[in-house]
Amino acid sequence: MIDLKGKNAIITGSARGIGKATALKLAQAGANVVIADLNEEASKATAAEIAKATGVKAIGVSCNVSSSESAAATVQACVEAFGSVDVLVNNAGITKDTLLMRMKQEQWDAVIAVNLTGTFNCTQAAIKYMMKNPNGGSIINLSSIAGVNGNIGQTNYSASKAGVIGFTKAVALEMASRKVRCNAIAPGFIATEMTEAIPEKIRTAMVAAIPLKRAGQPDDIANTIAFLASDLASFITGQVIEVNGGGFLPGVQA
Repeated sequence: MIDLKGKNAIITGSARGIGKATALKLAQAGANVVIADLNEEASKATAAEIAKATGVKAIGVSCNVSSSESAAATVQACVEAFGSVDVLVNNAGITKDTLLMRMKQEQWDAVIAVNLTGTFNCTQAAIKYMMKNPNGGSIINLSSIAGVNGNIGQTNYSASKAGVIGFTKAVALEMASRKVRCNAIAPGFIATEMTEAIPEKIRTAMVAAIPLKRAGQPDDIANTIAFLASDLASFITGQVIEVNGGGFLPGVQA
């Protein structure tokens, strides 16, 4: 059984979707959690909901991961509330999909700023505290199958998520001597509010391409994150775990 008692976790983009499922899963395993989301009201509501349901401590903060100052303030809030930061889940992400020939500079910049620079900002702020912890820490970054295979209409998103993979491996090497582990998860098609925006015909085709013949659920990702956050994964670092029901054909949107 996964036991996270005594650990304090920050989950970005956690007011809903995969982030919220992850925060709840970590709290159920005993971790105190920081719900960090751009929407402060939703963050505080989710934190209150999780605290009531699990009995752990939970706080909600507004966090714009693309701002280094906001990322640092979020990490500081965790340390002030709970005493340390032991787990960081870089989940916050956005999409602005269009074909490359139609993509505007601001669509490229926005996705890179949140998905890749946001991961850098939060990780840099967190490791300053993790490296002082006797037991180190665990950083889990959300990549995507699009960062592994690429995807039509998602050059910005694919580039950002591929960047997360390279970033993860480099951080794992730099921080191993301090017992700070860094891993990435590359989800396939997961049923969330974000994927609900995809036309039904395309979603049906995407599910049909999955060997397990079902869409993933937020809990499928949350369960993997909880494992990587725990001491059960103490010898795992620098890895990219694909959670995708068996894979996707190249070029299928994810």
